[in-house]
Amino acid sequence: MSGLDVGRGGVVSVDPEALRDIARRMDGVASRYDDAADAVDRAYRVIVDTPGFSQYVDTVALWESGATLATLRDDCRESVSATLLMADVYELVELRVRSEMLAASDPATARELDARGDRLVAADPRLAEKAAELLAAWHMDRFSAEWESALTSGWFGGLQVLTALTGGILGLGRIPAGSVLSGRSDPVEVRPVKTSTPAAAPAGFEGALRRMPKTPGAQVAVEKYTYADGRTKYVAYLVGTQGWTMGATKEPWDMRSNLQLYAGERSASYQATLDVLRAAGAQPGDEVDVVAHSQSGMVAARLAMESEFDVQVQVTAGSPVEPTLRDDQTLVRLAHTDDPVANLAGGGAPDGSGSADSVRVEREGDPDDGLLQPWENTHSFETYIETAQMADASDDPRLRRLDRFWEELGEAETIERTEYRAERVPDE
Repeated sequence: MSGLDVGRGGVVSVDPEALRDIARRMDGVASRYDDAADAVDRAYRVIVDTPGFSQYVDTVALWESGATLATLRDDCRESVSATLLMADVYELVELRVRSEMLAASDPATARELDARGDRLVAADPRLAEKAAELLAAWHMDRFSAEWESALTSGWFGGLQVLTALTGGILGLGRIPAGSVLSGRSDPVEVRPVKTSTPAAAPAGFEGALRRMPKTPGAQVAVEKYTYADGRTKYVAYLVGTQGWTMGATKEPWDMRSNLQLYAGERSASYQATLDVLRAAGAQPGDEVDVVAHSQSGMVAARLAMESEFDVQVQVTAGSPVEPTLRDDQTLVRLAHTDDPVANLAGGGAPDGSGSADSVRVEREGDPDDGLLQPWENTHSFETYIETAQMADASDDPRLRRLDRFWEELGEAETIERTEYRAERVPDE
């Protein structure tokens, strides 16, 4: 297995205030170097000004130590200046990106963010150029793996580039704030096919992915967690694409739904998920967290952005989109750099998405992929299970912050699980 790349996902990968705090700490170190250099200089003056004293002290070495301390002080203060500059650059980029996202849905806030950015630039004109360079480097870097694959993997590498550019240039892979699905879905009906009472909640990413429906034909499993204080929450487990037919079939999780969701249209798979959650007892405003693979990553995105349910956490594997989530919603995105489906997200948003706990976990799904069955190797559910195992084993603090989510699930007194089968039905 290739190593994991864990990050926030956006160009603004560092909190500007964290950088400023580092700068303050470095400035304190610089002051200590300054004090030490002054002390050495005073000692040198005393020695050379006192007759006969210099024969007992290596004044050349003492002078050089003072010069070294002064150099360290100057280097430290130069680093302070550079760090403060980058903090302002990151803040400017964040303000510009957020303003662009809110321009349509909240123009007043967008104008306020632009004004704050303008004040930063007015104080230091260097910021505009540095911010442009940072964004350009991010745009180039997010497709670097696809370009490299195109040179080494023939038509499959070319497919990766095509899907990445489709999502990135056309913008279909990033769902903007305020976006809602259009149109009317094909009619569906849902029915429960199996109920059970799991003994324990999943304890990590692998365990969550393995809670996908097991009953043949089932596409959704819903678990209801009930706590000692009477509080309840739900977790929905949504499978990926189940049929590759372009026309409407009985299977809602087919290519027709794939194309509809990616184009921003209401699909049978999304409607079926809403109906399943209501059938499972979820009410408007109830917390419904989501674990989803492939096509269902788009369903999860829409549940979080426009449904009547409160989606606090979503874990997606191989999703072709990245939603724009609120600051109180957490997105964990497992993606393979050589997965054409995940590449449809086009690199995601420059400022990332969701809460500070949101994280993108990436790796090369199959370093030895060939031309025979590349999709099975890079987009398959089992390959994402391997990635989930690596995430569970990682000691990266950004992943370990998510441990609290699994711990809270484990605190439930009872778990009720129902698997559902959905089908398209004739339109009356």
